[in-house]
Amino acid sequence: MFCRNIGPVDRALRAIVGLVLISLTVVGPQTLWGLVGIVPLLTAFLGSCPAYTILGVKTCRVEDRAA
Repeated sequence: MFCRNIGPVDRALRAIVGLVLISLTVVGPQTLWGLVGIVPLLTAFLGSCPAYTILGVKTCRVEDRAA
């Protein structure tokens, strides 16, 4: 379904950023803008980024691209 184009380091960073942004809905400014963190968290979980596909960017090794 999705072609993997995100490497392991990129996935880990996206997951961390996503969790931090989502935590802003509970602590800190407590606004719903923290829900933007769902996007990097979802792309980290799926291993595929639509923006990377459009731009032709791949941060994973050749063996990891098969989904």
